[in-house]
Amino acid sequence: MDKIYDVIILGAGPAGLSAGLYAGRSRLSTLIIEKGQDGGQIAITDEIENYPGQRVEGESGASLVARMAEQAVKFGCDRVSDTVNEVSLDGDIKVVKTTKEEYKAKSIIIATGAYARPIGCKNEAEYIGRGVSYCATCDANFFEDFEVYVVGGGDSAVEEALYLSKFARKVTIIHRRDELRAAKSIQEKAFANPKVDFMWDSVVEEIGGEDILSEMKVKNVKTGEITTIKADEEDGMFGLFGFIGTIPNSELFKGKVDMDERGYIKADENMHTNVEDVYVAGDVRIKSLRQVVTAAADGAIASVQIERKTTGYL
Repeated sequence: MDKIYDVIILGAGPAGLSAGLYAGRSRLSTLIIEKGQDGGQIAITDEIENYPGQRVEGESGASLVARMAEQAVKFGCDRVSDTVNEVSLDGDIKVVKTTKEEYKAKSIIIATGAYARPIGCKNEAEYIGRGVSYCATCDANFFEDFEVYVVGGGDSAVEEALYLSKFARKVTIIHRRDELRAAKSIQEKAFANPKVDFMWDSVVEEIGGEDILSEMKVKNVKTGEITTIKADEEDGMFGLFGFIGTIPNSELFKGKVDMDERGYIKADENMHTNVEDVYVAGDVRIKSLRQVVTAAADGAIASVQIERKTTGYL
């Protein structure tokens, strides 16, 4: 493709869509490339309560992201559904190579997000989709009236446990510490929910079952004691959901922009990376709070920086 965009945005989550909205409104020629579903992790979130201006009566991640995408298109953003295989970030013109095409731009905004971290137990990969899941919204209905276990102790783990309690007859949170890390308001809801139980100081060591998940070994990290949990005979299975953090989608940029030891991209308060005209926004960057509202703010800041440089304001 011969066209040179003012900005190419990699990723269509809240950060990327917010960046597209601001870039489009600034009359910058803008392309958003997304390989999967718009919204990233937020698209599979059943209920959002803390995004300013959301529908007070209730808002799902999918509905919020759909409106964000409509806004970006309204202001002139081009959209491409494709997988980015290679990026060249040196020089005045950046090059993005996808499976189908090659695109060029004066500036790049990396908004590729992050994905769920595996639980880390033996045989985990074998039971994904057969009892193991990382998305309560996607799979909760499969476990209606079954027992389920949630690994983690942060906001996401407890929130998803509460959501699962709407379907499962019992939800047990397995946490390696003796107290939760989730916000106090979320903890209070969990402790008050009669369907939610807790296994403290514990980690899942191994899982098994003939065709579907029906047993697991849980280790107490303080005593070393191993507890074997088996599915109820009538059920024949149980669910295991992992919510123990995220891994940044940054592999494509290793060696091309500065990162920390975990792969999160470094940036200043205006979303500049160490590479000229390359910006980062959302969950893929180093930050203290990974929420929709902070991702959207990142995207807006990045696009405004590009607009100001383009017009000579900076």
